[in-house]
Amino acid sequence: MARIALIETKPSRQKHLEFDFVTDRFALCSDPSKKKVLKGDVDLEIDVDDFDWVILVGSEPTKYFTKITSVTEYSGKVVDKKFIPLINPAMLSFKPEMKQKWKESIESAEQYVTGQLKQKELSEDKIYGITDSRDLYVFLDKAIDSDYDFIALDCETTALYPRDGYMLGFSLSYEPEHGAYVSADCIDEKAEHLMQLLFDKKRVVFHNAKFDLGFFEFHFGFKFPRFEDTMLLHYVNNEQPGTHGLKQLSLKYTDYGDYEKPMYDWIEQYRKQHGILKDSFQWEMIPFDIMKKYAAMDAVCTFILFQKFEEYTKDKKFYKVYTDILLPACRFLTDVQDNGVPFDKERLWKSTELMQTDIEQAIEKLYEFKEVKEFEEKEQKEFNPNSTIQLRSLLFDYLGLEPTSIKTSTGATSTNQEALNILSESHDVPKLILDIRQKVKIKNTYLDKIIPALNRDGRLSSSGKLNMQQIPRDNPIVKGCIKAKPGNKIVAMDLTTAEVYVAAVLANDKNLQDVFRQGGNFHSTIAKLVFNLPCEVDDVAEYYSVERQQAKAVTFGIMYGAGAYKISEQVTKDSGKYFSKSEAEEVIRDYFTKFYGLKKWLDDRKAFISQYAYDFSYFGRKRRLPNVKSDNKGIVAHEIRSGINSLVQSAASDINLLGAIDCHNELKNVDYKANIFALVHDSILAEVEEAGVDRYKELLRDCVQRDRGLSIPGCPIGCDFEVGDDYSMGKFEEKYL
Repeated sequence: MARIALIETKPSRQKHLEFDFVTDRFALCSDPSKKKVLKGDVDLEIDVDDFDWVILVGSEPTKYFTKITSVTEYSGKVVDKKFIPLINPAMLSFKPEMKQKWKESIESAEQYVTGQLKQKELSEDKIYGITDSRDLYVFLDKAIDSDYDFIALDCETTALYPRDGYMLGFSLSYEPEHGAYVSADCIDEKAEHLMQLLFDKKRVVFHNAKFDLGFFEFHFGFKFPRFEDTMLLHYVNNEQPGTHGLKQLSLKYTDYGDYEKPMYDWIEQYRKQHGILKDSFQWEMIPFDIMKKYAAMDAVCTFILFQKFEEYTKDKKFYKVYTDILLPACRFLTDVQDNGVPFDKERLWKSTELMQTDIEQAIEKLYEFKEVKEFEEKEQKEFNPNSTIQLRSLLFDYLGLEPTSIKTSTGATSTNQEALNILSESHDVPKLILDIRQKVKIKNTYLDKIIPALNRDGRLSSSGKLNMQQIPRDNPIVKGCIKAKPGNKIVAMDLTTAEVYVAAVLANDKNLQDVFRQGGNFHSTIAKLVFNLPCEVDDVAEYYSVERQQAKAVTFGIMYGAGAYKISEQVTKDSGKYFSKSEAEEVIRDYFTKFYGLKKWLDDRKAFISQYAYDFSYFGRKRRLPNVKSDNKGIVAHEIRSGINSLVQSAASDINLLGAIDCHNELKNVDYKANIFALVHDSILAEVEEAGVDRYKELLRDCVQRDRGLSIPGCPIGCDFEVGDDYSMGKFEEKYL
């Protein structure tokens, strides 16, 4: 009979840890009173060789015995042929979304222990390396003539972006449990011809196609008429972030476990022997004979995953999301990344220098306040505005400001942006702190990092090197450094009140749809309707600005799931006039009296989400919402708000994305130069030849406003255009030039 050890962090009597088989139970630390067990607290004495299996419960035992830091990723799987990590079941009370993971992990662990499940390892005759071109020709001929209509393809590279590095080799699998890793040095003219024949004949399956397509196309010019992506297929079935990596999916869906671990163990040993820091290690340092097995296994597992994912996805209604949205989006984003963001190097350099000067001047201004000097004299340390503890002390002990009601997740008084904005109404120091933080973030996060990441032509890949979604909406400095070449213009298109438009269609609210049909200022029209204002819509902003602000806050509050209290705060802040919670409740009632269709739709979706813990967007994206089954009412409410918001946000985003994809494809056939280089928030950004700007705007508007079944009859979704020499649209200050 197998002997099994179960090791926890501290002694416990969790009923979750009772199995059908007998275990010897241990703890890393015998003291149950320890809140956090450190390495020095471990007093466990055990010889793991005395046991056939060792079950590790939670992150501490897993890391102690295996050096693995992500227990969730390995939960229920075998590590080093003996250890089986499990997530800590204690988390299930506050993370109900992990219940399914726990159930799967227990089933898997029991199957390994009882012998029903075993890890596999391919033999050398099924997985091998190719370093000779003639061997590659034979291998490719067999792949071309194989019985399957698809192959799995992966590449190993020296960098994350095609222009920054080169391909070391590629792995290919054309039948189950069979694959090879091929040195890139083998790819001669004949091999290129055979590879293109293969890519033309078969569907090519990647895992994260956007990465591999970039290298194969940039360095070899290969074409891929039909490609698939197991990462996107998995996303269709489970959109939860952080679950789509090839290693994670191979652990979960194949019998090969963590096949890469021996290679990473080799890398760690190599680094120690040669004194190489982790960040200095280069992928090309791995010998071919070490790399070949693990690289080839990437293709083998991709092949297996595609067989499984395609089979159980095809019959589901959201398979169309994969074929109609995700795959076209992958092709589009690969091209967009290749276009790159057009940055002006000179502006970047000057902006960086002047931003540093601005930061230093703001800090000098901060020291004009005697309380800052008093703090440093008494505390005997230099004041650090990024230190939460020091900032709390300065604001509340030395300046005597009244703390806000905003708390951190641990219940401490918050000094986040929202709290500092409120405190700024009482004193200039919080306002200065906000100013310093914003400028430091812009300089460190954007300006300093962009310059060394630019391609030789001054452009920047818009994926990975810079998250365009994080560019501050209202700050012209970074946006002004995105500049068109002479003779071109930057054209930005934003959807107009897109989420409310989508909600009006989804709710089939005729009154709300009529607001869009009437045109004019949207929020003024809403205010006039809700409050029965005795003036023309065009005069609402002038004579009834507070009511307009209230209507605007309620509209967006409803879309984002805000309640009366939050809306009262927002209106008070924006209008400068106190707006109570009871007043907000009254306005919300009046609002829903006018737009009762919207109210019914919201109630219906909330009820559906509460019952089923998921919902589908208009275009078929599934959003799983497991936390609606939590015992915590606050968590449940947040999950429902998140679900409602995703219904409108997802649909609006897909309208924008599909419009951009269609436009990108049609731009290949126009007689002027125009390149879409990024999608930011609700914007589509392009660099367009000046002579073609009007025609580009007309084309993009037509593509975005195409009726995809989510339109108000006679009133397509609105498109606002801005055209300028740079992305700031003329707001880039002269001092930065």
